[in-house]
Amino acid sequence: MSGKHIIEISHLDKYFGDFHVLKNINLSVAAGEKIVICGPSGSGKSTLLKLMNGMMIPSDGVVLYNYQKPDLKNKQYRKSISKIGYIPQTLGLVKNSSVLDNVMIGGLPRLNSINSFFKNFPKEELQHAHDILKLVGLDEKSNRKVHMLSGGEKRRVAIARALMQKPDILLADEIVSELDAVTAREIMDVIRDAQKKFNLTAIMIHHDMNLALEYANRVAVIKEGDKVLEIGVEGDKIIDFQTGDMSQKQILEMYNES
Repeated sequence: MSGKHIIEISHLDKYFGDFHVLKNINLSVAAGEKIVICGPSGSGKSTLLKLMNGMMIPSDGVVLYNYQKPDLKNKQYRKSISKIGYIPQTLGLVKNSSVLDNVMIGGLPRLNSINSFFKNFPKEELQHAHDILKLVGLDEKSNRKVHMLSGGEKRRVAIARALMQKPDILLADEIVSELDAVTAREIMDVIRDAQKKFNLTAIMIHHDMNLALEYANRVAVIKEGDKVLEIGVEGDKIIDFQTGDMSQKQILEMYNES
């Protein structure tokens, strides 16, 4: 990991009308880190992820991506947005299109307008897509329609499409929700392998604290819009940045009681 902070969040508040969704959130993410934002449903996790990529604007406070404010209305920011690989909770796949066609969508920003419109991809782009499909374990299903895939396979397609963007950072919202434990770990292994291969920063939303502790360098816990805990993970050792060293059992007990 480098000392560069790819995400900086300072005193962030977000309101929806009178509802205070996020309250004075502070979080820094260094390039190369694996961060999991964990917490119960409705705690503001997905909103925080959307604030990071400019889909939403803070009510107060500052969000910086590579030292600039995410804002889809800003032309300079829009030029860099292809470097943010965002996987929504719904996955956003074109179900009646093939696996390969869905993955190639990630490469569209690199084409000129005519080639983009006609989806006329150079050979090197197609080769890159096939390499990514091999990485995520779908190289033999490139021509299969997405609606024919299992839940785990659909998530692999969404990861591959994001990787096709050649991103610096991967934002994944509940990428393993509704999956069984074995498949969830297989998907997390895919993300871990991709992060190593492409030197990615990964920020993921989970509700499963055990899974978060297993795969992340750091875990931030959000409850009712407040960041109530932030811990670092070094192998089997957990470091609580707020109250000193705690065992994994103590952390889990605290989370289960929250």
